[in-house]
Amino acid sequence: MRMTQGWDREAGNWARFARTPGLDRAHENINLPVLRELLPAPGARTLDFGCGEGRLSRLLASLGHRVTGIDASPAMVALARGHADPASALLADGSALPFPDETFDLVVAYMCLHDVDDLPGATAEIGRVLTRGGRLCAAIVHPLNSAGRFEGREPDAPFVIAGSYADPAPVADTVERDGYRLTFHSEHRPLEAYSRALEGAGLLTEAIREARVSAAAAASDPAQRRWARVPLFLHLRAVRP
Repeated sequence: MRMTQGWDREAGNWARFARTPGLDRAHENINLPVLRELLPAPGARTLDFGCGEGRLSRLLASLGHRVTGIDASPAMVALARGHADPASALLADGSALPFPDETFDLVVAYMCLHDVDDLPGATAEIGRVLTRGGRLCAAIVHPLNSAGRFEGREPDAPFVIAGSYADPAPVADTVERDGYRLTFHSEHRPLEAYSRALEGAGLLTEAIREARVSAAAAASDPAQRRWARVPLFLHLRAVRP
């Protein structure tokens, strides 16, 4: 429960970071456009897996989805419920979802599977609660990103694997921006770990996107150009056949 406890402690910091426009630029400028590209149209029921303080649940609801959120952090669930536009959020372990089989035709696991302590168990539960023909849209920190670092901020700075790409390893990354301080609690896992988890859940991957900085961001900020060479995030859409 290392990551669950870490995120529960960071819930207040995360809510301030997520709810302040312009702070989470990766969310606004990189990940949301890719998510919208892969997201199916609203169906019967949508699960926001790892809903956090509820920002994605609110977005999905605004797009016409009938959304239920779950999160393992009591503080996150309280924040989601307590927002001026409250999300329907339940406290639940992602590896033991409190829903019958085939409850949802869409599960969105947005920037959270690298934060769950039991990836195979959580993915198996996602597969169980999806209907036949239902889809999972997931986004994670790209495994190449979490395995290494640039040696400088120059556009051509070398990217170096720090340790082992192949072996899982805990990650605690502290970000300070505009007076906000937040520690991300996650785990580096190779791409194969996610692929095996999807296979084990009976899900077939039908689309993959490797998200990088936009051409406009790379053109306006030389330090961002290095992230045009190495992907920041990985998005996928999978289906339960």
